Amino acid sequence: MGAYLLEWLSLFFRWFHVIAGVAWIGASFYFVWLDLSLRKPPQWKTDKGISGDLWAVHGGGFYEIAKYKLEPEEMPKTLHWFKWEAYTTWLTGAAMMSIVYYANATAYLIDPSKVPFTSIGAIATSLLFLFGSYFIYEVIVRSHLGKNAFIFSTLIFILLVIASWGSYQLFSDRASFIHIGAILGTVMVGNVFFGIMPAQRALVDCVRRGEKPGKEVAELALQAKNRSLMNNYFTLPLIFTMISNHYPMMYAHEKGWLVLVFVGIITATARHYFNQKHLGHKKPRYLVIPAVLTVLLIIWMRPEPIEPAPAMPATASVAPTTTDGTSPATSAITDTNTDTTNAAMAAEAVPVSASADDAMMDVVHTRCSTCHAVQPTQQGFAAPPAGIILQTPEDLKIHKAKIVTAVQTGYMPLGNITQLTDAERQQLVAYASSL
Repeated sequence: MGAYLLEWLSLFFRWFHVIAGVAWIGASFYFVWLDLSLRKPPQWKTDKGISGDLWAVHGGGFYEIAKYKLEPEEMPKTLHWFKWEAYTTWLTGAAMMSIVYYANATAYLIDPSKVPFTSIGAIATSLLFLFGSYFIYEVIVRSHLGKNAFIFSTLIFILLVIASWGSYQLFSDRASFIHIGAILGTVMVGNVFFGIMPAQRALVDCVRRGEKPGKEVAELALQAKNRSLMNNYFTLPLIFTMISNHYPMMYAHEKGWLVLVFVGIITATARHYFNQKHLGHKKPRYLVIPAVLTVLLIIWMRPEPIEPAPAMPATASVAPTTTDGTSPATSAITDTNTDTTNAAMAAEAVPVSASADDAMMDVVHTRCSTCHAVQPTQQGFAAPPAGIILQTPEDLKIHKAKIVTAVQTGYMPLGNITQLTDAERQQLVAYASSL
């Protein structure tokens, strides 16, 4: 019953997580595009404190958008704030993390072959990893290093590479990608909560009091803009980590942490192309570079070809020998006191060994069917994952393509919870591919 309720909670929070995420990412893309697309306004607008304007057409109408350098002439009656998209995305993401990875830590969070955590130990390490990473980011962004865009960006990139490698040493492959996504998401919502919103509140308070924003408010506004730009570059890598659990070939690669680093470089560079394009700078190299890196990544990640399993017909076991070294059948032939009928009966009595099907089904029942059964016996599963049942050779034949991919990449068993050995993995891949 508990696993059943967790499935429903997972569905509920995943749905709202996607909705909130789409709203937040859309707002992030829109405002960065807006900032980069503003052009110098006519003089009469400049005299009113407008630093840039933009005309757009959408939905059958024209829009005139203006951005003030700091404060408008008077405080508008209705002012729209953009914050709950970020907060809701993080809160629903944290709920998803708790339901999927913490409530089922043995299945999704822990890989005993890496670190034999207890559930409590794994959860505590995960929380320390996430919030410790964010604390380091916040220290850097508030220091003098955060004022130099190049140094700051380079340092954050190096720290994310270290975090990617570290997550692969601690957690299951699937959880490793999610942890990096959680770090990015926490940094992004932290930028909103601790950087962008305080700057906006300070500016609004000055306008409401009728005061001219001073140097301190201007610096907060600049820091808020820098944090917003950082969020913009994090967006595409974050989206990738959010959907990565559907692509085991990525995170289950033996160098999965390095795959994640390459994907981060590819997506951030592609995002840079569009940012430059909004500024009116057409630099196609920022699309060519990600394209080339993607092709190289595909070539590097290609799996080894699968060798089909050799035919393994049932064979007769060796019959016991007599004391003189001859088999009973031979003795029966040579013995004048024993007729050929007894020899034939002896041959028929020779036992036959188990077939390859039986041997592989023993592996499947032990390593796979605990989850992939009509009624799973593995704790935390109310139904077979993806509705795939693996209990008979016919089941394996139906799902052989998925089996080969999942087992070859190491995606299944989840966190290798059933301790499938490397030899069994190779045998299962070869057997399934030959069905």
